[in-house]
Amino acid sequence: MCASVKYSSRGPALIPRMKTKHRIYYITLFSVVLLGLLATGMFQFWPHSIESSAEWTLERRSVHDAPLARLAPNSPLPERGDLSCRMHTCFDVYRCGYNPKNRIKVYIYPLQRFVDEEGVAISSTGLSREYNELLSAVSDSHFYTDDVTRACLFLPSIDVLNQNSLRIRETAQALASLPRWDRGMNHLLFNMLPGGPPDYNTALDVPRDRALLAGGGFSTWTYRQGYDVSIPVYSPLSAEVDLPERQPGPRRFFLLSSQTALHREYRVELDRLKEENGETILLLDKCSNLSQGHTHTHAHTHAQAQSPRKRCARGQVYDYPQILQESSFCVVLRGARLGQAVLSDVLQAGCVPVIMADSYILPFSEVLDWKRASVVIPEEKLPEMYTILKNIPHRQVEEMQRQARWFWEAYFSSMKSIGLTTLQIINDRIYPYAARTYEQWNNPPAVKWSSVSNPLFLPLIPPRSPGFTAVILTYDRIESLFRVITEISKVPSLAKLLVVWNNQNKSPPEESLWPKVAVPLKVVRTKENKLSNRFFPFDEIETEAVLAIDDDIIMLTSDELRIRICVCVCAQVWREFPDRLVGYPGRLHLWDHELGKWKYESEWTNEVSMVLTGAAFYHKIFNYLYTYKMPGDIKNWVDAHMNCEDIAMNFLVANITGKAPIKVTPRKKFKCPECTAIDGLSLDQTHMVERSECINKFASVFGTMPLKVVEHRADPVLYKDDFPEKLKSFPNIGSL
Repeated sequence: MCASVKYSSRGPALIPRMKTKHRIYYITLFSVVLLGLLATGMFQFWPHSIESSAEWTLERRSVHDAPLARLAPNSPLPERGDLSCRMHTCFDVYRCGYNPKNRIKVYIYPLQRFVDEEGVAISSTGLSREYNELLSAVSDSHFYTDDVTRACLFLPSIDVLNQNSLRIRETAQALASLPRWDRGMNHLLFNMLPGGPPDYNTALDVPRDRALLAGGGFSTWTYRQGYDVSIPVYSPLSAEVDLPERQPGPRRFFLLSSQTALHREYRVELDRLKEENGETILLLDKCSNLSQGHTHTHAHTHAQAQSPRKRCARGQVYDYPQILQESSFCVVLRGARLGQAVLSDVLQAGCVPVIMADSYILPFSEVLDWKRASVVIPEEKLPEMYTILKNIPHRQVEEMQRQARWFWEAYFSSMKSIGLTTLQIINDRIYPYAARTYEQWNNPPAVKWSSVSNPLFLPLIPPRSPGFTAVILTYDRIESLFRVITEISKVPSLAKLLVVWNNQNKSPPEESLWPKVAVPLKVVRTKENKLSNRFFPFDEIETEAVLAIDDDIIMLTSDELRIRICVCVCAQVWREFPDRLVGYPGRLHLWDHELGKWKYESEWTNEVSMVLTGAAFYHKIFNYLYTYKMPGDIKNWVDAHMNCEDIAMNFLVANITGKAPIKVTPRKKFKCPECTAIDGLSLDQTHMVERSECINKFASVFGTMPLKVVEHRADPVLYKDDFPEKLKSFPNIGSL
């Protein structure tokens, strides 16, 4: 027996029709589940946080409107700051985590009005205008997050900028009461005026556990290297007075002191310097007890003369800080505290600060090179200060004036600049592989032109191939050419020798006469006798490293290893700095104040801004840039005057990279064509004058002076190398 099956036009009816009431039930259940999933998804992706604060607006920073937080007498107290703290011991970097932008996230605690059990506030000033501006800058920056779970760094809304306005114990209790305090881990406090009478400690006296401190008066005793951040003491005059930038150069006064209430010993010593050096020094003090007969620089009333923006000297009233722009150097002496707001005023005026505060940690010294913008003198050297400053070259003073002004604009001019610079320093510690470079921190925009970039396309790492191509420009000095080829060919890392034959009237020697070498030797004949031919991007140059060398380089020594050692050292230095010109013969450009133009200097000094390409390493890409991208008519000028191709290459590299060349330590017996060539161009009496003209011509074409002066050299270290023992005592390294 087989059961019968009903068929319809749609096929066999295997499933009975669902009843209407069941269908409604399942549709309703499905809708509820779908709505639940949608709600869950929206909740997951909608910005939220248990402790998130609303947008950090001006209204929310009103102390009067902030919720009251009452501190119990027995509230826990943090421990005093741990001097052993470092980033790897007291900071949880895992909280920061990895993110594609390599950027820390900073959470600002909601503002609260902390009071003790009697209702007395922990601070006499509440939230200062300066701290308000700092919090605003952070909340508007790319560091800010309102999601506490994503935060790497926590910034309390408790103002501790000025310790004088704080109740120490109650402020510490307020910090400990913060919900994420955790012994101060990953918390940052800003303080500019630490300590109090009579001792004036150089760090904030408020117990703060492991919190990082951005302090304005650190000494070497209280500063935790690599953990704390030394910040400047903000000067309110920065917002009140607009000082237009002044061009660097000589000023009305050589040295100026504008601080009031100096220690008596300092004042006596400054008065003695004034007596010895006359009107070149201006010593200012506060204005008080002025009589009607005293002279004013402008029309001021007696009350005006006593304002903080006035300074007096021998009855004459000066506008402050405007008077700072009238001096080349400005003294910054320690006061009751190490950090002084006058440092900011001096930088704003473009006056070179002469800092005399022993053990003072200069602001942002972790990243800023203060040698470029200031003179730091030990306090015991105060009697010798004038002599020390007089020995600084005029050109260096002008560069320091320019750098001082830029430091102020970039890092000192506002609470925003100070706050964001602090966060950037901490960010660089946490993400060191994405940190700013020395040049980015210290080179002003005038140096960082839009065209300045790494021309090597890849990060600055040593090239894979250790070899180099030696390019020798020659005309008809066969004997010296063959000698150079013989010596260079013995350098182990030499990959190829390329001889650029620049004589169209004479054929090169026959192949059988050339020295026998173990590397390929190629002779290229040029169509015209041009110095620029040495920098042509020949197809034969296959290595990244190029050694440009003259055919008349002379090593006045019987030791055949000498030239090989020189080239080997130079090549190793270039491998570490492949975007620089690296060589031995160093030269300098100077500004001639009398003539009002640049001057070429060939005397050996501690300073260098060029290396001659008679013996220098560089990347082969600069051959292409020299030949096809040289600005203006510089290449034609070089070829027409048969001079200055090396200066032109220095201009090109410095303009593209924004970096100085590297001079490798010379040897006393090393000579260059400019010094010893018997029949070379360099013995022409007009040679030095013409090279000075080249510098002025090139600076005019480039529209700026790209050459950078440095006091730096790379010394070879041979103690690990397989050289004769007598070489390891460095008997032939020059003193410069």
